[in-house]
Amino acid sequence: MSDGDGDDRSTGPQPDQEPEEEPTTPLLAPAEGVPPVLVTATEFAAAAEAIAAADGPIAVDTERASGYRYSQRAYLIQIRRAGAGTFLLDPIEDPAGLAPVIAALDGPEWVLHAADQDLPCLREVGFVCRELYDTELAGRLLGLSRVNLAAMVAQFLGLGLVKGHGAADWSRRPLPADWLNYAALDVEVLIELRDAMDAALVEAGKDRWAREEFQFVLDRPPAPPRPDRWRKTSNIHTIKNTRTLAAVRELWTAREEVAQRRDVAPGRVLPDSAIVTAATANPATHAELTRLPVFGGPRQRRQARIWLGALERARDLPDAELPPRKSPTIGLPPINRWDQRNPEAAARAARARPVIKEIAEANALPVENLLAPDVVRQLCWEGVDLPASPEAVDARLAAEGARPWQRDLTVDALAATLNEVETG
Repeated sequence: MSDGDGDDRSTGPQPDQEPEEEPTTPLLAPAEGVPPVLVTATEFAAAAEAIAAADGPIAVDTERASGYRYSQRAYLIQIRRAGAGTFLLDPIEDPAGLAPVIAALDGPEWVLHAADQDLPCLREVGFVCRELYDTELAGRLLGLSRVNLAAMVAQFLGLGLVKGHGAADWSRRPLPADWLNYAALDVEVLIELRDAMDAALVEAGKDRWAREEFQFVLDRPPAPPRPDRWRKTSNIHTIKNTRTLAAVRELWTAREEVAQRRDVAPGRVLPDSAIVTAATANPATHAELTRLPVFGGPRQRRQARIWLGALERARDLPDAELPPRKSPTIGLPPINRWDQRNPEAAARAARARPVIKEIAEANALPVENLLAPDVVRQLCWEGVDLPASPEAVDARLAAEGARPWQRDLTVDALAATLNEVETG
């Protein structure tokens, strides 16, 4: 499970059913041993035949190389199904050969942990998920304070999962034996975890919520690219001059082009700190550039022409084309500005947010899983015709993507709150 599978942040209230940590049995290696890495179309076809002949849900995971590569492609795909065993697939050399495996997985339920991380790269090579079970999302709906895979396997199955290679360079070949052991373990007990969590959801009366959430994840379109991504450059807040900001933008764009062409993570092409340093110093010659930190190394000397070209483009820009100091607001303004921009919306938000928090706590849910913050903000910004009816609030929430279970829990309280604000 690459990137984020070690996430240990608190995600909401700690429910009564979450026990104190107990000793676990170490899970050091797959019970059937680490399977070989399959590479050829013939090997893929044999795996597909075994998977299709078995029954039940299919555990799926991927390993990427996010910190090393520009792309988010899968460099290893792990699959396990009861009765078939575990398969490790290398999708790089012959992606077209995966067709039989793709067909075998088209239909049965997939079990993933943090599906948002794995589904995009699986779709990129042609896999289609028709039915999803996301164990991480199930953990959030149960209100667990720790939803990383190792913590949940320990809590529900009493097993200590070996971790440690999620952020490795999975584009490396050959893959080390301990990495493959780690990868196989990520699906070793995922189906058993799914069953244990499903039982917990049923007991908590949240199983319908989970099904609606899983379907929402499957149906949700990819998020559009963020505008002005260059503004996420580290320490850009220290730059106040718009001409210098233009230099940051041109350097960032040049780095992005190099990173994409070479399929290398942008930070490995040129660190953010070097972009800010060069934009601030604004060197005009090779000698001036290579005297700066980072730029004096052999690789950056070879690429000096690229960075100097970016700086020259920034210097040549007409004033009218310089970027503004702050990114133009897209969508709703920050909520701390609502008092000036829309006082009525600010009043609605001030009353609605504590109500949502109270409902979330009563149902042992993280607030953001009860209703996405953007959904609440949109409702408060726009309001509804008064007197606010539950039907009108329900229609507004549905239009923003809130699921039926979320609306069942919140529409009455939100309608009452909106009416109280207007009459208070």
